[in-house]
Amino acid sequence: MSVRLAVDIGGTFTDFALETPTQSFTAKVLTTPTEPERAVLEGTVQILAQAGLSPDALDLVVHGTTLATNAIIERKGAKVAFLTTEGFRDVLAMGTESRYDQYDLQIDLPEPLVPRRLRLPVRERLDRAGRVLVPLDEEGVRALLPVLRAEEVEALAVGFLHAYINPCHEHRVREILRDVRPDLPVTLSSEVSPEMREYERFSTTVANAYVQPLMDRYLSRLEDGLRTLGVRAPLLMMLSSGGLCSVETARRFPVRLVESGPAGGAIFAAATAREAGLTRVLSYDMGGTTAKVCLVDDFRPRTARAFEVARVGRFKKGSGLPLRIPVVEMVEIGAGGGSIARVDSLGRIAVGPESAGADPGPACYGRGGTRPTVTDANLLLGRYDPDRFAGGRLALQADRAEAAMAGHVAEPQGIDVATAAVGVVEIVDEAMANAARVHAIEAGTALEGRTLIAFGGGGPVHAARVAEKIGIDEVLVPPGAGVGSAIGFLRAPVAYEVVRSLYQRLASLDVARINALFAEMRAEAEAIVAQGAPGRAEEEERLAFMRYVGQGHEIAVRLPNRPLNEADHATLRAAYDSAYAATYNRPVPGADIEILAFALRLVASADPPPPVRAAMSTAAAEPITRPVRDPVSGLVDPWTIYDRSALAVGAAIAGPAIIAEDETSTLVPLGWRARIDEHGYIRLTRGRKASP
Repeated sequence: MSVRLAVDIGGTFTDFALETPTQSFTAKVLTTPTEPERAVLEGTVQILAQAGLSPDALDLVVHGTTLATNAIIERKGAKVAFLTTEGFRDVLAMGTESRYDQYDLQIDLPEPLVPRRLRLPVRERLDRAGRVLVPLDEEGVRALLPVLRAEEVEALAVGFLHAYINPCHEHRVREILRDVRPDLPVTLSSEVSPEMREYERFSTTVANAYVQPLMDRYLSRLEDGLRTLGVRAPLLMMLSSGGLCSVETARRFPVRLVESGPAGGAIFAAATAREAGLTRVLSYDMGGTTAKVCLVDDFRPRTARAFEVARVGRFKKGSGLPLRIPVVEMVEIGAGGGSIARVDSLGRIAVGPESAGADPGPACYGRGGTRPTVTDANLLLGRYDPDRFAGGRLALQADRAEAAMAGHVAEPQGIDVATAAVGVVEIVDEAMANAARVHAIEAGTALEGRTLIAFGGGGPVHAARVAEKIGIDEVLVPPGAGVGSAIGFLRAPVAYEVVRSLYQRLASLDVARINALFAEMRAEAEAIVAQGAPGRAEEEERLAFMRYVGQGHEIAVRLPNRPLNEADHATLRAAYDSAYAATYNRPVPGADIEILAFALRLVASADPPPPVRAAMSTAAAEPITRPVRDPVSGLVDPWTIYDRSALAVGAAIAGPAIIAEDETSTLVPLGWRARIDEHGYIRLTRGRKASP
């Protein structure tokens, strides 16, 4: 076993998890938005001191960040120009020409990251087989250089029609620019997203270019800072797909980091489910800025090949910018501890998606924030101990929370502060419950019978109420829940997925061509995986994305992890028919099948990590009581407050109660019971399922 450190930068807190062969340590520090690496370095020093280790004792550092996501959402990325095939400059604005809300006459569509004046056409054309119809106008490319200089373009995206089949023209553009502008980062669609459907491919390419300078500068500063501290361990980055990659890969494809933090949370939930033997769970991760839900079945989070970022309409597909990358599938909304509460134009209490973040933060932080947040509401309801929040490193100020809630919610509503606080937490709980319902419906599954695994700083605080709203009777809160995503980074394998488009009809399958394509994909994946896990054995997974001829969308079908042969024709047919029937109830007999793309995922083997155990206090703290307002009844009653470190395996607690720890608190409402199981997990059950 090695000494490994994981760091997760969130919008409000930066979380740390340190594992040694014998012990685990966790910590939280406030994020430093203008210099994110500063919080990383400060927290690293703190947690190493807590563990009694020097920086050179670290064997591995794993890192995930929301910087790329926030840059896209807040439109704070680089100034990008987009070179594309003549006649296709408006693809980014036209999208798929679909409306995410057909009845909204004033519909707002997502604004492209590149304005039209910087979407620059280039004369060239390939056909759908990759044959050159119109050669690349190289002089036309050179003629655009003065435009790039005059506009002070910081990054360039290149996306030509059918470049996913033949990238020769895109490669030539990069060569031309390398000779005259070697300082200009260039992103090619044929490398970032080599798949058909030009809108999704172009959108992904532009997003990669948009965040590339920002991420490159940040990673350079972080590496320099770690070296200055004396850290000599390799640095790996968390991917949106749930795997790890090297810093070099992250610099080339930063768009693959967009959902890295939430992906770590899903990996944490999957590892928890495996240890607890739970095959159907719902991961619930509530941090300071957002909340995320993810379905985990058979110890694996659901995955997808694409997702949307910066949606204009909450829960509305098609209202965001599409990114065609491998990703853990989840729903994420602006409903975290720092989400700001207000009274909207219709006189209703509304919460989020705007967040107070870490600077100034919620009003109760005493750092200059004047608007009320979910954290302020929880404090006013008695759910937080002002002196123990964030391990006692941040004393909360109830008077500031009360003033903010009164001025922005209670007085405009004509209600008292306590009622306003109840309204805020009820609205945020319902928003999260609705997100879970939508996620289950879109996945074609049910929530009943699942266990809710709650983590993040706010997850265990709100978990029981969210579970009640969605019909779940059991909640699990693992040790280290307050920094769950960071612990998930330590559970993630070094892995990389390569996707390539290659059109094939099953009736005329070109087996040799497919095998040659997989050989190329394997070589690319091996080179990337070897950067993060040199010398490790590798496991391979192959997929084909197939559909009946004439259909609009594909289904992923698992392929044998070996070269195909002519005898596999019937096997592929049976596999697709089975996958189609599982999704749409029955296959279509006699219909021909086409394959649009292939994927190869390579995973480096890893030693099984030690399970996270709750630290037991040597001096058991006696329970105390504190007045807490119940959001359902509105009544204030004395709730018993337990220290989690003082609870031994087998301890049982009847609600109402709170189980407090440094990074979070678990609420046990009336009608619920809590038990510390053999793994040190807090298991909450309600109603007739509650243990006596």
